[in-house]
Amino acid sequence: MNRMPVLYLSHGAPPLADDTLWTAELASWSTSLPRPAAILVISAHWEEAPLTIGATSTVPLVYDFWGFPDRYYAVTYPAPGAPELAGQVRALLRSPEHGVHDAPHRGLDHGAYVPLVEMYPDADVPTLQISMPTLDPRVLFEVGRRLAPLRDQGVLIMGSGFTTHNLRGLAGPGQPAPSWSTEFDDWAQRTVEAGDVDGLLDFARKAPAARLAHPRTEHWAPLFVSLGASSAEAHQGTSVVDGFWMGLSKRSWQFG
Repeated sequence: MNRMPVLYLSHGAPPLADDTLWTAELASWSTSLPRPAAILVISAHWEEAPLTIGATSTVPLVYDFWGFPDRYYAVTYPAPGAPELAGQVRALLRSPEHGVHDAPHRGLDHGAYVPLVEMYPDADVPTLQISMPTLDPRVLFEVGRRLAPLRDQGVLIMGSGFTTHNLRGLAGPGQPAPSWSTEFDDWAQRTVEAGDVDGLLDFARKAPAARLAHPRTEHWAPLFVSLGASSAEAHQGTSVVDGFWMGLSKRSWQFG
C-alpha cells in the first residue's frame, strides 16, 4: 500500500457549501488523492485534554455554530465509524505520562464534515476525529509524528483549520482582504514551501501580523499535527487551494 499524503486545509464556515469555486477546489483535490482506507481529522473546533478520540460509530454531527439558516443544521454526513483506526491511535499515542480518553457520543464537528461533504460526498470512508490536547505547536507536532505510521495503512491525516482567522476583521462583499491576512498568507506560503518547520513552530514571533491573523491560535494549530505526520519526509508542502474568503486565507497544503 502506498503511503498516504497529509493535508492541512482551511475548512470554512457552513456557507462554504454555497461557494461554487471553493467546493469545486475541494472536490478536485480529493479526486487527485489515493483512495483512503480511513480518514483521521484534527479540527480547530475540538480542544480537549487529555487527547480524546471521538465516536467510533456513526452518531449525529456536532453543529457547533450559531445564527445560520436552518438548512445548515439539516446537513448530514453518516460516514462509517473507524473503531480499528481508533485502536491504532490509542496504541500510538498512549504513554505512561499521557492517557487517551474516549468520547463515544461525540460526532464530527463542522471543521471535519464541512470539507468532507465536498471531498467525499458519498460519506463512505470510515472517519475518526481526535481532539487537540493543547495549542502548543511542539506538542502537536509530536502528536503528528507519532501518528505518521498510519499513513502506511492508507489513513489520510487531515488537519482542518483556517490559514488566517480573525472574525472581527472580516472583509465585506467585494472588499479586498486586509493587509494582516495577505501578509500572513504570503509568509505562510513561503515558509511552508521552504519546509522551515522551526519558523512555522515559532510563527507567533516570526510571522508578520501573527496576532491579527490569529488572535487565538486554534485554527492554525492543526497545521502542526500535519507537519509532524509528514516528518519522515521533506516538510515542504504544496499549496493546493489559495485565495481569500471574506478576507480570510483559504490557503491549504498537501504534504507528501
